[in-house]
Amino acid sequence: MLVLASASPRRQELLRNAGITFEVQPADIPEDPLPGEAAQACAERLAREKALAVARQRPSLHPNDVVLGADTVVVVDGQILGKPCDAADAARMLRMISGREHQVITGVSLVVKGEASVASETTLVTVSEISDDDIADYIASGEPMDKAGAYAIQGIASRWIPRIEGDYGNVVGLPVALVLRMLREIGCQLPVASCQKARGSSAFTEN
Repeated sequence: MLVLASASPRRQELLRNAGITFEVQPADIPEDPLPGEAAQACAERLAREKALAVARQRPSLHPNDVVLGADTVVVVDGQILGKPCDAADAARMLRMISGREHQVITGVSLVVKGEASVASETTLVTVSEISDDDIADYIASGEPMDKAGAYAIQGIASRWIPRIEGDYGNVVGLPVALVLRMLREIGCQLPVASCQKARGSSAFTEN
């Protein structure tokens, strides 16, 4: 069984769309970067800590169960943008990404039998100029408030994103292709079945 250490509805939807069944058990850990910590190192560390925290809370885990942790950060000029703490913080972040490129990095960690594997995916996102009025209206919609970098590429903010380079799902919150590659590397794979069939059956097996 795959256990997702996240309450993110975006990550859950991405896994379901890929035909993967899973349980959800959110991790409760601080998500602040360490002083001087680089963005990729931060995303990978937090993903690993989330997966390990949930694995430790499940002493009855089947030996072949896998815990999946993930953490997404937005990076502008080396500065990490997490989730905004309030409307003013969201406005600050949106002004920082307006009219320029930024990176989205998602760290991914799998824990099985107490051992953690870690990797990350980076996508380059181009954002058009966003007016102050548009920023105010967007914040009023509520969409930015629980998103890294204060925007959702799959939502209203798509109108300001003309181009990305890399994995789209990574910007939404989970690079599914990377997750599947990591699962194969530790000996886990999906059965040969269509996504439609997989959604109605067990879509995750262990070798």
